[in-house]
Amino acid sequence: MKRLASLLIVLPLLLAGCAGMEQQHPTPPLFSDASFKPPSEPVGAQDLFTLSPAMRAYAHSPAFTAHLRSKGLERGLIDALYSKTDLKLEYDATRTRTASETYAARAGNCLSLVVMTAAFARELGMTVHFRSVLVDGTWSRDNGIYLVASHVNIALGHRKPDGILYDETSEHELVVDFLPPPDASRLRSRQLEENDIVTLYLNNRAAENLVLGKLDDAYWWARAAVATNPPAAITYNTLGVIYQRHGDLAMAERAFRVALDREPESLVVMQNLGPLLAKTGRTAEAAELARRVASIEPVPPFEYFDKGMAALKAGDYDTARKLFEREVKRAPYYDEFHFWLAVTLVQLGDAKEAREQLTQAIDTSTKADNRQIYSAKLAHLRRQSANSVQVY
Repeated sequence: MKRLASLLIVLPLLLAGCAGMEQQHPTPPLFSDASFKPPSEPVGAQDLFTLSPAMRAYAHSPAFTAHLRSKGLERGLIDALYSKTDLKLEYDATRTRTASETYAARAGNCLSLVVMTAAFARELGMTVHFRSVLVDGTWSRDNGIYLVASHVNIALGHRKPDGILYDETSEHELVVDFLPPPDASRLRSRQLEENDIVTLYLNNRAAENLVLGKLDDAYWWARAAVATNPPAAITYNTLGVIYQRHGDLAMAERAFRVALDREPESLVVMQNLGPLLAKTGRTAEAAELARRVASIEPVPPFEYFDKGMAALKAGDYDTARKLFEREVKRAPYYDEFHFWLAVTLVQLGDAKEAREQLTQAIDTSTKADNRQIYSAKLAHLRRQSANSVQVY
């Protein structure tokens, strides 16, 4: 499933995962409803796993039922949902969708696909286990906002004929994963509850609205996520970022402090809180946070990329290539790094390697629009290569 290559659970400057330390101090008031306009759409996750009539009809159609009998429940479901001959679902990280929205759009990011798969599995009487896979988060950047992706997958099982449930570690469970690496199903993971998935969905919607500049909507989605009372820092950090963008620095600091109470070593929360403290005149505390961040992560995300873009703009293509290659090495699944390396290689006259990098950009892209752009540029390079006159 080439287009289902990578997971994007969009969390603006958040650490991956859903577990953390319990809060050690009383929670100060975190909401400022009067500062934001009412949301432009309904906010909540009540229908997150709800099947539409069309989905229910599909799940109980004669053709689908025959497919399940032929392939088995778990593999039959996955084959029907994600093969290119049936629903033809595509990966698209533009927006996190509910189960019914994903089915209607025939597209979704990995959280959306996990939710839709779970909805179908439950309709068919299967057991569902959500899992957090313990891998390093993947950074990206959109509209000036840094994002880091955590990863979840899903394990499907069924009951024995006598009604006894297979153990969650049973070999009879099928782990379904929408992320590289290919051995992700064998990586260490821990079980998530449904409420964790709900929190991630609400937080994703907050982050997506934030990237679009819709601060009012972002606030209400983040508020709903915080209201689920997750033990980890992610939702409080998102709320803090929204307050910071809105200019409510006191409320932003309050949210970041709660996040640090829950995860005292959260790199991304420190990265958010530090500049805020500097901006409000607390330079000593800001400098201490900066030292802690540098000790954990000496080279920040996008450091090589930003220097590479400066070199490319200055016409120093050799330096740009080396810097982009360094960024690609440490973040091989981020399409933008491959694309700009390809642009640089074109300037250096290496069309063959440029085509390879554009292919990688297409394969790792999480958005349909970007894939179309990369594909068009790759087709152009191939035409140029085909039309070139070879002299021997």
